[in-house]
Amino acid sequence: MSLSDKFSNKAQEVSGKAKEAAGEATDNQDLEAEGRKDQAEAGLKQAGEKVADAAKSAADRFKK
Repeated sequence: MSLSDKFSNKAQEVSGKAKEAAGEATDNQDLEAEGRKDQAEAGLKQAGEKVADAAKSAADRFKK
């Protein structure tokens, strides 16, 4: 994955945390749920990045 993808996913996670906190502070359950959803999406994307990075690393080792 590209560095910009990793940055974008991390930004989505941080934004999700902020939305969740704002939802908790204002007793807005929809905003709180949206924040948790954003965090979950970002986590899944980050997990996919780790798998892709590991696969690339393994492929690079076999090329040598």
